[in-house]
Amino acid sequence: MTISDLVAKVRHYDPSLEEGWLERVYDVADKAHEGQHRASGESYIAHPLAVADILADLEMDRATIAAAIMHDVVEDTVITNDEVAEQFGAEIASLVDGVTKLTRIPYQSKEDAQVENLRKMFLAMAKDIRVIIIKLADRLHNMRTLSSLPAFKQQAIARETLEIYAPIAHRLGIWRVKWDLEDLALRYLDPDAYRDIAERVAKKRNEREATVERVITELKDEFEKVGLHADTTGRPKHFYSIHKKMLKGRDFSTIYDLTAVRVITESVKDCYGALGVVHAMWKPLPGRFKDYIAMPKPNMYQSLHTTVVGPGGDPLEVQIRTWEMHRTSEYGIAAHWRYKEGGKKDDFEQKLTWLRSLLEWQNDMRDSRVFMENLKIDLFDTQVYIFSPKGDVFSMPAAATPLDFAYQVHTDIGHHCVGAKVNGKIVPLEYQLKNGDIAEILTNKAARPSLDWLSIVRTSGAKHKIKQWFRKERKEENTLRGQEAVEAELARAGVRVDLARGDGIEKVAKKLNYQSVADLFAAIGFGDATASSVVARLREESKADNVVEIATLPRPATTRRVARNSSGIRIAGVDDVLVRLSKCCSPVPGDPIMGFVTIGRGVSVHRADCPNTAYMNAAPERILEAQWLDQSALTHSVDIEIEATDRAGLLQDVLGIAAELKTQISSVNARAKRDKSALISMTAQISDLDHLHTLLRKLGHVKDVRNVWRVTKREARVSATT
Repeated sequence: MTISDLVAKVRHYDPSLEEGWLERVYDVADKAHEGQHRASGESYIAHPLAVADILADLEMDRATIAAAIMHDVVEDTVITNDEVAEQFGAEIASLVDGVTKLTRIPYQSKEDAQVENLRKMFLAMAKDIRVIIIKLADRLHNMRTLSSLPAFKQQAIARETLEIYAPIAHRLGIWRVKWDLEDLALRYLDPDAYRDIAERVAKKRNEREATVERVITELKDEFEKVGLHADTTGRPKHFYSIHKKMLKGRDFSTIYDLTAVRVITESVKDCYGALGVVHAMWKPLPGRFKDYIAMPKPNMYQSLHTTVVGPGGDPLEVQIRTWEMHRTSEYGIAAHWRYKEGGKKDDFEQKLTWLRSLLEWQNDMRDSRVFMENLKIDLFDTQVYIFSPKGDVFSMPAAATPLDFAYQVHTDIGHHCVGAKVNGKIVPLEYQLKNGDIAEILTNKAARPSLDWLSIVRTSGAKHKIKQWFRKERKEENTLRGQEAVEAELARAGVRVDLARGDGIEKVAKKLNYQSVADLFAAIGFGDATASSVVARLREESKADNVVEIATLPRPATTRRVARNSSGIRIAGVDDVLVRLSKCCSPVPGDPIMGFVTIGRGVSVHRADCPNTAYMNAAPERILEAQWLDQSALTHSVDIEIEATDRAGLLQDVLGIAAELKTQISSVNARAKRDKSALISMTAQISDLDHLHTLLRKLGHVKDVRNVWRVTKREARVSATT
């Protein structure tokens, strides 16, 4: 590939390209990279030129091609981004900056550096989607030339490609790049599997090609008979998709898309006409038809997929689409972005909703490991389609719950959710939505989120909104808790406690991207950051500023403060004992309680009238005195059951009482019986015994409720060996 070849390719789809313009861009990049070589030994300029060639295959605009040629000059040469802007304009400089890594900033770990580079890339994507298209082309060429690197680097780059870049290409619908990235990654991550599949595919290639040719000939004849104009070709096979199916236990011989045909028509009407012809010629396999035209994938992909019993009795996959759909399936977002084709801004923004939701939570995610885990989950999620009662379609991750659906519809609907119906039946909030479910969210204006919801929701967007609500509602409490945690950690490390108040802590807050010290403390109190990591940064700042640490400070006196114990219980006069509230009787403040020493799990606290105390009497030496502390902000889980005559609106009335008393309901399950009675089981967050009695009394007054009781379970496992 030479610059002349590239210019000719670009001019083929963009005849208005100015004479000599791309050559001038190339000359600047070539001169900047002079003397630099890749690991393979070839001149470095070959890489940006190859990246630009990949983008020209996608028919990207001239600015993107120019940015691809220049994409490494700021990172790897003395040229600055300002100089790029001065010579070629702000648009190209912005694209180059978007793909430039943050190499000059020191990070504590390699993972931290990777996270910050990904954050920068996603933010740049939000401003201009061409940034990620350049980055994908850059990664694709790097994968094609990976053989010159050491084996450990090959594995690391291939794994990152498979976990991050291939899923991004999938989300953007750029299938030709996605398939190449996946196949190349498999080649380095599992070379034995790659060779095995390549050999198996090659062995029957002649036989399959003969079958495909026969199918194409027969289809063309039938299309001519009905006057349908279509282009019919064989579809290429991709090793990674075959590999994934084999990992699930599929035998190589049963993988249908080894033999595949693609039909491209002039209109949507012709697509369904072609489908009718295919099904008239060969019998379709049950459950193997998918209509992605009526229900497009989130990445804009549209096509009809069907698998039939083809000539010779072998399964044959047929894909049918229009030319416009085919272009979208090959180029994805590159075929639709508004810079190139002047498309409607609203349509373009809608196609990137997944990116918007990603950006919502990633700015608040400070922990590198948690960020990477959430990112991979969001990128990899298989999608299902969920309907609202009005018929609106929502694309959700396969493991999503009604709570995820509520937050996707609207944040307020999520915050005020009290229950859900799926296909007309009440379901628990933990229910996993399935493709085609009709979901209805029950709301109450007095309801509010529960911290337990964080373990129920599966999408990062929903988790972010729930956490955001609690940050806002409990900021003062979290700020105080966070400050105390930092001061305690400083004291534990033998460092001056006053470092938690001053210039040092302000510098740390800014470096961690918090607007204020209060925001940093609130994040620690909420659990988004750790006191130990902040103290480590404080110590670095103190050394840099020549602040003398007092490492020999005596430990604080061991006199105990009133416990800030998460359970709010004092055991045998001691506040900081590891305490676990027993689920068999769910004690709440006001209940007489006792402690039982368990093996490896601290002290288990039971109500004094718990039926399981009979087992504990066998080991009286492990029974301890326990008493409640004054911690009114704490709540405790209590299981409640309600027996009633079944009727419409019963559950909503019950949940309305809970909302009226500002009682969080963390789970609910309603069952209708054949005798027209109903049993509602729910877990309520109770502050004390008076709160519980008030709730039980009010629930008992609900129309058609016959009985309400607090659940106490007898558990044989609570024994002297616990």
